[in-house]
Amino acid sequence: MIRRVVEPRPNAEPVPELELKADPSSGAPYSVEAAFAYCERMARGHYENFPVASRFVPARLRPHVWAVYAFARSADDFADEPRYAGRRAEALGYWEDSLERAFHGEAEHPVFVALKETIDRCDVPISPLRDLLTAFNMDLSVNRYATYAQLERYFQHSAHPVGRLVLYIFNYRDPSLHNYSDDVCAALQLTNFLQDVGVDLTKDRIYLPEEDLRHFGVSEATLYARQVTPEFRDLMRFEVARARAMFERGRPIIDKVGPELGFELAMIWNGGMTILDKIEAVGYDVFRRRPTLNAADKARMVARAATQRWPQWTLAR
Repeated sequence: MIRRVVEPRPNAEPVPELELKADPSSGAPYSVEAAFAYCERMARGHYENFPVASRFVPARLRPHVWAVYAFARSADDFADEPRYAGRRAEALGYWEDSLERAFHGEAEHPVFVALKETIDRCDVPISPLRDLLTAFNMDLSVNRYATYAQLERYFQHSAHPVGRLVLYIFNYRDPSLHNYSDDVCAALQLTNFLQDVGVDLTKDRIYLPEEDLRHFGVSEATLYARQVTPEFRDLMRFEVARARAMFERGRPIIDKVGPELGFELAMIWNGGMTILDKIEAVGYDVFRRRPTLNAADKARMVARAATQRWPQWTLAR
């Protein structure tokens, strides 16, 4: 079972292209099956801190998670990747138009052929998908956040919709679950920002709130010099603690959903916490080496998720 979770991923679809209408294997428009396969290759070809529809997700739901992931991953690439420089707004505009068309029953690009099927089968509303595009458009013009409250507003568009979409796919409609989901997803995004401080600097982006930089005495010049000063370590220690608190606030959702989703959420939760452990283990020096998850980490995530999700069963063994 563990090997199935940590097996090497096949190559991804090379580049999310715009206006891709024909399946290169046949020259015909993408079928639903081929479109889901396209999304799966994209999902399995990108490194993430969490499993994207692991083998523990029921087979009938896995393609729908891949479709949502491919939609978001492509839009993120449009906003971020160097190959889209000079046409980012155009690409995101096309993605937004395609989303609106998918909700009216029209889809040609494989991501939207798959997403339309997910929308229809899982009764997914358009609002969280629109919110994601709002976040990616924000990335085109906003590269600093004065306060943590401003960063939280960004999370409302970039992180919260992801968890809510997963809940819809698994047919959880109770709004009382949203707060827990929002906390876990925001914690995951903050964790990603912390492991990517150096990566984001190459794009002239700083997601650490300016009020926190001032409080701990860390200047932008220090960040760009990639200096791991005592002040920088204090700043990172604080941000890691903040992310851990957010994970703990969202922790109850693991037990409030059924086993089909609960185990996957436990693995996601443990993946985020493991990255925080790794940031601490390198003394907060995220410049020289980006903390990532390896096969052993993922195996431990499975074991920890089992302990969290079924503690009585684990203890009995």
